[in-house]
Amino acid sequence: MTESIGNSSAVISNQNGPHEKLQAILEKRAKSDFKRPISDHTQYAFDKVSERVKSNIFPIILDSGCGVGDSTIYLAQKYPHHFVVGLEKSAQRLHKARTKKQASNMLYVRADQFDFWRLAARSGWQIDAHFLFYPNPWPKKEHLTRRIHGHPAFTTFAALSNYIEVRSNWKVYLDELAIAFKVFAGRSSEIKEIQEIVPVSQFEKKYHKSGQKLYKLTSSSSEKHKWI
Repeated sequence: MTESIGNSSAVISNQNGPHEKLQAILEKRAKSDFKRPISDHTQYAFDKVSERVKSNIFPIILDSGCGVGDSTIYLAQKYPHHFVVGLEKSAQRLHKARTKKQASNMLYVRADQFDFWRLAARSGWQIDAHFLFYPNPWPKKEHLTRRIHGHPAFTTFAALSNYIEVRSNWKVYLDELAIAFKVFAGRSSEIKEIQEIVPVSQFEKKYHKSGQKLYKLTSSSSEKHKWI
């Protein structure tokens, strides 16, 4: 559910802290493989992107759920020595993204992100960093399994890249993700409120102007890996 605040909406949930069934769900996921067939359109998109990746000399950044593309452009400009792949399922949003000026070190892909992650893992992609800016929080308690950490693809997500950054305007979402990383992926993580906002997307800009608190979780696969 949502409540109007300024020109945006704050997350309202019947859940005040980490879900009491989180560990049970994670244990269930850890004991089973995600065997859903890869969608044809995502397989095709991945094959096309792989051709570009093979000829690319830069390390890869994934921007999953890139929406209308602002975050992908932001990342490509901020990290000019990386190749940024923006993933988005919506054709309408990507159409808007492609009307904007793009950097040379980026590429938009229309794909199901969960299928794309699995294909990238199977192909041995070396991904330096993975960003998810404001994923749908699915704040109702009964929607736990729709959140990233409750999804069958969580194990793949957690192992896919050296550095992961997830931003949200609902801290409980990140609290749960941190638990999942620690207990079931062996990854340390840190959650901080974002103090200085340079909006990476339209969502972040809207939430910030609405006076909402914004948070980011960062996680490195090891203490040896230092993100720039």
